Amino acid sequence: MAAGTLYNKVWDSHAVTTLPTGQTQLFIGLHLVHEVTSPQAFDMLRERGLRVVYPDRTFATMDHIVPTKSQKRPFADGEAEMMMKAIERNTKDFGVSFFDFASGRQGIVHIIGPELGLTQPGMTIACGDSHTSTHGAFGTLAFGIGTSQVRDVLATQCLAMDPMKVRRVEIGGRLKPGVTPKDVALFIINRLGVKGGIGFAYEYAGQVFDEMSMEGRMTVCNMAIEGGARVGYVNPDETTFAFLKGREHAPKGADWEKAVTRWKTVASEKDAAYDDIVKFDAGDIEPMVTWGVTPGQSVGILQSLPDPEAIHDEGEKQSTLLAYRHMKLTPGQRARDIRIDVAFVGSCTNGRLSDLRAAAAIAKGRRVAPGVQAFVVPGSMRVRREAMAEGLDKVFTEAGFEWREAGCSMCLAMNPDQLKGDQISASSSNRNFIGRQGSPTGRTLLMSPAMVAAAAIAGHVTDVREFSSTGASHV
Repeated sequence: MAAGTLYNKVWDSHAVTTLPTGQTQLFIGLHLVHEVTSPQAFDMLRERGLRVVYPDRTFATMDHIVPTKSQKRPFADGEAEMMMKAIERNTKDFGVSFFDFASGRQGIVHIIGPELGLTQPGMTIACGDSHTSTHGAFGTLAFGIGTSQVRDVLATQCLAMDPMKVRRVEIGGRLKPGVTPKDVALFIINRLGVKGGIGFAYEYAGQVFDEMSMEGRMTVCNMAIEGGARVGYVNPDETTFAFLKGREHAPKGADWEKAVTRWKTVASEKDAAYDDIVKFDAGDIEPMVTWGVTPGQSVGILQSLPDPEAIHDEGEKQSTLLAYRHMKLTPGQRARDIRIDVAFVGSCTNGRLSDLRAAAAIAKGRRVAPGVQAFVVPGSMRVRREAMAEGLDKVFTEAGFEWREAGCSMCLAMNPDQLKGDQISASSSNRNFIGRQGSPTGRTLLMSPAMVAAAAIAGHVTDVREFSSTGASHV
């Protein structure tokens, strides 16, 4: 294992024992739960007469299935209502804190964890959701788990885990205007591949990440899993500490100073050893857009779509041909000429206040193109309140966007927000898999929130820099 890295330090400090299988029994510092992957896990506890061993380390919310137009109960979708009743019953029966609508703190699990100060440097964090890697932005080892593992953490607060190698992904220089953390994430996946990170934890480093906001770091770490890395993290620094200070569950008073002192020791040493190091130049990154059916099938906004015949790897070539068939696009056509039907701003990747601000800056004083359905879904009730206090909701509605309640929405379409037929959407979410947004023939283009807003106004994919000459690069 990579000596002196944050990964190594956090892993060792949470290792309970080495199991006969060779795996590590790893203690989990924070367990986050939502309504989709937890019902069966709680039922397994009941069947065995078990309790939640550390209810004070377990926190629940609902996000995946909640409707965003109206959250009046009972939900129109009977299955969604059943899931809601299950998590309400389970959190009550097992003494788990639950952020429901009445709490005023409901939201997407990977947004509310940081905003409440539950996510802190040096932790191990698990959740029954693949994008748990988001929390690595704070200097944690955070990973998604399956339902049976949700049961294991509820019952024992431990997981059996195989150690990973550590790859340092270093980006030097400064991002150009109009280039955002989402573009950085898509660029990395494009260069290293959707399977390039398998077996690795990614340590994101270099000037770009040193200067990036916590919201931006969360966006990049969120998409580590899309590049095959189960874990992605950034070393904690003053930006991290400033974000956490004063938050509900963050240490207070003298405990705060002690915590910061401890958190500083978690960061990778200057002479840390890595299993692999890759370096990129920030100047090479342009606003990005996916055109295919994986997050790795992307191009810079000024580029044309690739020629399958120029691809030598047969597997990659066949994946490219499949993408063209599904997306109904043509090799060589310009990315900026792709017309859209739907524009979605939101998700655990880009549903934070800074994301909404970036989209609103493009939407202000403009109108959504005829025939485009555009909507904005805040990532939490708190984000929604703060956005409305700044008047962002009015900016969006005056421009022709729908302003919604908090939830996962069209990111995965386990709710009423779904594509219809072969509609094509500009989306600030994290996955463009076939069927991901609700329709087996629907088509998804991933991009930054500002790029989504620009596409909504133009009616087609376009270069956000044409809307603003001073686009913020570190939101």
